[in-house]
Amino acid sequence: MDYSVEVKEDLTSVREKVDAGLSLVRGILTAGVSCGIKKNKKDLAIIYSEVECTAAGVFTINPFRAAPVIVSEAHLQDSRAQAIIANSGSANACTGAQGLEDARNMAAIGAEALHIASNRIIVASTGMIGRRLPMDKIRDGILAASAKLSRDGSAEAAEAIMTTDTFAKSAAVEFDLSGSRVNLAGIAKGAGMIKPNMATMLSFLCTDVSIEARLLNKALRQAVDQSFHAITIDGDTSTNDMVVILANGLAQNPCLMTEDSSDFARFQEALNYVTLKLAKMIVKDGEGATKFVEIKVKRARNRDEARQIAYSVAESPLVKTSFSGGRCMWGRILAAVGYSGIPVEPDKVSVFFGPVQVVSKGVGTGKEVEANGIMEGKEIQIVIDLDLGQEEATIYTCDLSTEYVNINMGYS
Repeated sequence: MDYSVEVKEDLTSVREKVDAGLSLVRGILTAGVSCGIKKNKKDLAIIYSEVECTAAGVFTINPFRAAPVIVSEAHLQDSRAQAIIANSGSANACTGAQGLEDARNMAAIGAEALHIASNRIIVASTGMIGRRLPMDKIRDGILAASAKLSRDGSAEAAEAIMTTDTFAKSAAVEFDLSGSRVNLAGIAKGAGMIKPNMATMLSFLCTDVSIEARLLNKALRQAVDQSFHAITIDGDTSTNDMVVILANGLAQNPCLMTEDSSDFARFQEALNYVTLKLAKMIVKDGEGATKFVEIKVKRARNRDEARQIAYSVAESPLVKTSFSGGRCMWGRILAAVGYSGIPVEPDKVSVFFGPVQVVSKGVGTGKEVEANGIMEGKEIQIVIDLDLGQEEATIYTCDLSTEYVNINMGYS
């Protein structure tokens, strides 16, 4: 399967830097090491800024929030951070008071190794729920990674946060703000249990922009809403997930302080691009996925209704298995629209598989054979036209194959 991801949005002022990773950002040092949580694989990463950063985060809404989520959200109360430490192989979720203590100790060990305050460290974990952190291994890993920090460690850091991922996920861009070159990059992990509001999905973003904390938080939430909150693989929402951004100001641009400025719009464009590219990589790497699918609902009464219908279709097991089988089962799509909870007028609904219209005003067009040809591709667009208004929403998903079942029957 081709894992390259084309983000079709027009980049008027942002330049992609392929393979640059977090190393593109001034003052960012990274490392990824193996500390023994996972056998013969990297499992601990550190991302460190040479100066303290303005920071923001978005966290899982699952009520069973993992210990590192609780600790990291507390550390971000003043919107300041300088490092991120993440492990894979153990989620430190549903581990009680001891799990919280382990997450705090993870930050404390990092603080000692990096010579910064523990509340300036974001901690993250991913892996099996209910499994405590092996703190001796965590300590060894933090010490090893902190000693290995360099400008060239981004790929290893991206590898160290992987679980069932089949490839590391990274994106980077540069752009200009008032004469200053600014860099922004991110890494991510995720392949299963992907559902909006963060789900077994971690993403760490770094930029050298100078920006006010309030605006950074606003920009991150807007970017997440159109990227990580617009993907689904299996409809599950996990306990651990977060998106965090560090902005260290080393680009020395005039500080972004107003959201109606052209510089802020350009920064938002860059952040949207990076987060959407990472989100699409996650969908392409969905457990057992063989197809990347875009579900677009247009001419809805409002965006929320369009989104709810798109999710209903994207999460339908019957729809997703039909994608895997390469068959145009448009009836399953209409059924998912119908049970979405959003009122529609069936005699107005049209459905397209790529350029092929398979439903017109609620009735099949008889073009299933043509649509089956579209379904043979690795990337598929489904458009559902409600003819009720002017709003639209797009959700990205993948097919559901027998390999997904095989992976998750024995995951440990």
